[in-house]
Amino acid sequence: MTADRRDPVVRTPYGDVRGTYEAVNGDGTRIAVFRGVPYAAPPFGPRRFRPPSPPEPWSGVRDAVAFGPTPPKPPYSEAFARYLSDPAVPGDDCLNLNVWTPEPGPGARLPVLVWIHGGALTRGSSAVPVYDGAAFARDGVVLVSLNYRLGVEGYGLFPDAPPNLGLRDQLAALEWVRESIGEFGGDPDRVTLAGQSAGAISVGALLAMPRARGLFRRAVLQSGPPEALDRDKVRRMVRRMANRLKVPATAEAFAAVDRSALVEAQAEVGRLSSPVLGGPAFGIVVDGDLLPTDPLQALTEHGAAPGTDLLMGWTRDEHRLWLVPGGLQERVDRLGTVALAGARARCHCGPEVPRAYRELHPDKGTADLVGRLVTDHLLRVPLHRVADARVDQARSWVYEFAWSSGLPALGSCHALELGFVFDTGDTPASAKLAGERPPHDLATALHSAWVRFVTEGSPGWPVWDHTHPVRVFDSPDLEPVVLGPYDPELALWAADARRPRRGQGAGTFVTSGGGPIPALRRFRRSP
Repeated sequence: MTADRRDPVVRTPYGDVRGTYEAVNGDGTRIAVFRGVPYAAPPFGPRRFRPPSPPEPWSGVRDAVAFGPTPPKPPYSEAFARYLSDPAVPGDDCLNLNVWTPEPGPGARLPVLVWIHGGALTRGSSAVPVYDGAAFARDGVVLVSLNYRLGVEGYGLFPDAPPNLGLRDQLAALEWVRESIGEFGGDPDRVTLAGQSAGAISVGALLAMPRARGLFRRAVLQSGPPEALDRDKVRRMVRRMANRLKVPATAEAFAAVDRSALVEAQAEVGRLSSPVLGGPAFGIVVDGDLLPTDPLQALTEHGAAPGTDLLMGWTRDEHRLWLVPGGLQERVDRLGTVALAGARARCHCGPEVPRAYRELHPDKGTADLVGRLVTDHLLRVPLHRVADARVDQARSWVYEFAWSSGLPALGSCHALELGFVFDTGDTPASAKLAGERPPHDLATALHSAWVRFVTEGSPGWPVWDHTHPVRVFDSPDLEPVVLGPYDPELALWAADARRPRRGQGAGTFVTSGGGPIPALRRFRRSP
């Protein structure tokens, strides 16, 4: 319930929380914001490397006016910190969430958007300024953003601890939303789940998860496919950390290590990882329990999440975010055919594929060809498969964000669309990636499409069918829907999938498919 216009107070199952009213639009419109609301107990002490448990109830009214603690994580390298913001808030109570709502109180029954941040499952948090939910609340949507355990704390694989703890955190947050969001003005039967990059991969896993059924009715996957990482790859990551720390590769031993030392070891072991070029990493795994089947297989072959409508897409130049910082774009260009051979190994494809890419895109340099080929293999092809497989059981819409950043060489890189989706392009955090004064009309178009999908069930362009319609967001003055823009590449991958081969490793968009490209190993940079 609402106390007064200066001091919104809402009841949760564990106690009352006090938020704050904040102005939007400069016209007197105000929304209520609650930050740092716990949805689970602190995952430390006896709860470390254990599934999330409910928070301890509190008496009185708990202040929820500042972002809560963020999970342990390493900072971005200097090269990536120029483009990406990632605030760190100290404290143990890191399993918390935030709510932006235009009308706190049980009678509003407004649509809800739950946001899962990206960051390769090792970085990021709900406190990133780009994810401010004020514009969604301004437009009648209750926005919820959440933290979850990262890195080895959330995705380590141990013989004495359950896997996928970060994914279990996300499920616990969704269960909290189901139980509590009505008091904040939301409708628990009108929840859309959305995420970008690793957040989108998490959405894909939750779509495939039997225990998540009924917790959301629509989903948005931005620049991340449904996927699971090979268990041996995660075990190798844990063993490398254990060797560096000189402890056994068990949850009990890791729990005895100081958090800062654990984060430092994780950063050192993962510093050579790259979504484009491969390397060691943490990731979601099939565990036979919470996640019984590979998410892509569940959605394309087993009919998972029937009736759940999807909005999916990518940016035109995803790879530029990993190749431009540190000058890797130019170095890959200089390697020429060596880099293309490495990309072939990365994607486990025949020589016909990179050769055909060169013919399809004669104007592209080597780095862009490598980036396009790997991104198509790990992201665009899986999302096309999902959309195609679900034509008869649910609706899907596909987009491409193609506007180029105002900063040199970034193009339409990974994560660039976020400031447009949240309509936060005027913030310094967005400007780090987009440059100054990005087109507001384009932000209005993208943000409004997401609002329409959440509130009405359609973003406003033709639903996916055999013609493969893709809404391209580029110029603020145009609203093009292009039919089958990636069909030639899809045909190449379909033909390649039919060729005989001895073996194929598991690939992931966030991390690694097969081994790293040897010729590029010394050039790689981690976020």
